[in-house]
Amino acid sequence: MLENGVNMLKKFVSGAAISICLLLLDQYTKYLAILHLKGKKAIPLIKGIFELQYLENRGAAFGSFQGKQLLLLAVTFLALLLMIYVYVKLPEQKRYMPLKATVILLFSGAIGNMVDRICRKYVVDFLYVKVIDFPIFNVADCYVTIAAIALIILIMFVYQEDELSFFNH
Repeated sequence: MLENGVNMLKKFVSGAAISICLLLLDQYTKYLAILHLKGKKAIPLIKGIFELQYLENRGAAFGSFQGKQLLLLAVTFLALLLMIYVYVKLPEQKRYMPLKATVILLFSGAIGNMVDRICRKYVVDFLYVKVIDFPIFNVADCYVTIAAIALIILIMFVYQEDELSFFNH
């Protein structure tokens, strides 16, 4: 029983440590964007394709839900609780490492933008794919997007339904 508790604590601490590192990277890039991009013209990195451009996003994905900070915070908080539940339920076997990494990445992205919403009342975006006029985004958005794609691939092609049955217990 004590060994189970110790293993659970190790699992939680390692996941939290990785998530904190990812969060710090996200927040540092946003700090740099505020410091070097706010109030300035866009900086092309690859002319006509990719540039750094400062934007204060007071909504969610693609600027939706503008001014609905309380709703966005509530939904994010519930999603974070769900991710913690999933992470804790995941078996310790190596087979589930990709799923654990995906949950940590998703969690880190959600936390990164939630910190912005709480501390700044907006999310700092600064990455712009000009060639396709894609909405401006940030590092936390990259985490969420990569994790969502990975999750779809893992569920569709890697794990069988019976391998995920531990969620039913």
